[in-house]
Amino acid sequence: MSAKFSFTLRSEDRRRPLPERLIVGRRETETPRQVLLKFLAYVWFYRERLQLNTELHDDNIPFVPDLAQLDYAMQPVLWVECGECDPKKLAKLAVKLPEADIWIVRGSLDEATQLHAAMRKADLRRNRYQLLAWDAAMIEELLDLLALRNQVLWVSGETEPPNVQFDFNGLWFDAPVTMLAW
Repeated sequence: MSAKFSFTLRSEDRRRPLPERLIVGRRETETPRQVLLKFLAYVWFYRERLQLNTELHDDNIPFVPDLAQLDYAMQPVLWVECGECDPKKLAKLAVKLPEADIWIVRGSLDEATQLHAAMRKADLRRNRYQLLAWDAAMIEELLDLLALRNQVLWVSGETEPPNVQFDFNGLWFDAPVTMLAW
């Protein structure tokens, strides 16, 4: 069953002027967890021209990113995968997107370290990928709060130290974020 999740957004982070509303459509094969990871990634990586599930219309790139920022020539400069991601797909992305920053967003540090180990075992190119892992307890709590209509007040998302602060449907979150490079 597909569904649309609506997020009414307010930002107190001057570096992140979020849109007033974001709608994340859930495809038939996606879980609410994947929708939540896409939403959080959208807010974390927010910048102009950031798009959800955008078709690239490029025969050389047969994949659809969860999030992408395209340059004015319609080439990805940022590619974000949320949730499960096969190392084989990541290897192809590194070749097909030589100029793009490639990020993989996972719902816990355990998931990120498992993917990191799989990337090492598959001998993927170094210095091409970044992994972002949310706090597992925060993700589980957010899943319990996730509704078709959501209210979010974003306060901050910092890389030094990696941390997020926001209100989601009336509950305050202040949680660490882990970033791993490959």
